[in-house]
Amino acid sequence: MAKKVFPDGTEVAGFYVRTIKSGPFVFVSGTTSLNAKGQVQGKDAAQQTTITMRKIEAGLKSAGARLGDLVRTTIYVTDIRDMGAVSAALGKALKGSVVTSTLVAVSALAVPGLLVEIEATAVVDV
Repeated sequence: MAKKVFPDGTEVAGFYVRTIKSGPFVFVSGTTSLNAKGQVQGKDAAQQTTITMRKIEAGLKSAGARLGDLVRTTIYVTDIRDMGAVSAALGKALKGSVVTSTLVAVSALAVPGLLVEIEATAVVDV
């Protein structure tokens, strides 16, 4: 099955892109609140989640999908106590859509100051 790639310019390594579409599936790489200069945006986990979901939404849009097409998220947080704030921000971003989801606490993310990273999968009509 052919795949189309949709980089967003914030990828830090040449072997991956933000978004790939293959058939009806759209996969969004682990996404954080880093801006194009590699700076952390958002002072807390809720703000970082909101910013991250905007980036995911843009990645989905580039591949012809929308947040309502999401079927799965995997969320990594550096502090499990942020689970409620992250879940609330994710729910607000999804605007009533539902997804399957896993939230995992990790000891650190790639850049100091990052509190949240989210992977996402969507399914769209071909």
